[in-house]
Amino acid sequence: MPTYAYACRSCGHAFDAVQSFADDALTVCPECGGELRKQYGSIGVTFNGSGFYRTDSRAGSAGSSSTPASSKSESTTSAKPAPAATSASS
Repeated sequence: MPTYAYACRSCGHAFDAVQSFADDALTVCPECGGELRKQYGSIGVTFNGSGFYRTDSRAGSAGSSSTPASSKSESTTSAKPAPAATSASS
């Protein structure tokens, strides 16, 4: 659950509250009963590195990424199982 920062407009009391997304925002200061405002800070997510690619989450991407995905799927779908051998009983 996310943590939200609140500050009172009257007395300046600042605190954090852990709330669900579905919960309503707090409006009353627990110290003086004044009006609260929600404080917004910087974002908590940072993206580092060279980026994400379409093939990063695929199961068959463990090999080199220079082979197109379509040629990989064609080679696996064109293989057909051998017919089962039947034995004749005498």
